[in-house]
Amino acid sequence: MSSVAIITARGGSKRIPKKNIKEFCGKPIIAYSIEAALESGVFDEVMVSTDSEEIADVAKAYGAVVPFMRSDETSNDFATTADVLFEVLEKYKEIGIRYDCFACIYPTAPFVTGSRLAEAMELLDGADAVLSVVRYSFPPQRAFVIRDGNVAFQYPQYERTRSQDLEPIYHDCGQFYMCRAEKFLQYRSLILPITKPYMMPEEEVQDIDTLSDWAIAEAKYRVLHKEE
Repeated sequence: MSSVAIITARGGSKRIPKKNIKEFCGKPIIAYSIEAALESGVFDEVMVSTDSEEIADVAKAYGAVVPFMRSDETSNDFATTADVLFEVLEKYKEIGIRYDCFACIYPTAPFVTGSRLAEAMELLDGADAVLSVVRYSFPPQRAFVIRDGNVAFQYPQYERTRSQDLEPIYHDCGQFYMCRAEKFLQYRSLILPITKPYMMPEEEVQDIDTLSDWAIAEAKYRVLHKEE
């Protein structure tokens, strides 16, 4: 089964300037995604989709390929990840290359590893897609809302339910998706009819949207890798 790793790295980040190539614990953050994809040994090609020549140069330096640049249509603030992936698969098709499956790996995912990507690829056998998820640390069923200046239960029916009796709820941990290309092209979605979860531990997950998030992620990374 042929496969490609697609690392989506648009330029022009506003909240964290040059976010996708900003140094993270000693090297550009995108390098971690590239190296994990290469180390996994499950991809025929590891490519970066970008509109930035600077990002492309960094990506190539760490072993990825940039066979074509991203279009203006998929480089604006309104383009979705699915739009970018669709364009990549279509551009490969134009040059006579078709992949059976792909992984979408985010460029700011320093906790992703080659072994986890390889395990996720095994889950794709018998599924349409695999999504990396993490469990909410606090049950969302016990959430509060503020109404007319007062605290109220969002879900009053769970007010007296013990936390351990509530169904676990998960969210996308922002690291990677894997999909069968044919199914993705059919549905134009990353959540497909048979989507398996790849569960990540909370200590290996961190949203990186602000400089404070960045500092927390670096601290977590250093703790996890202190023995290396």
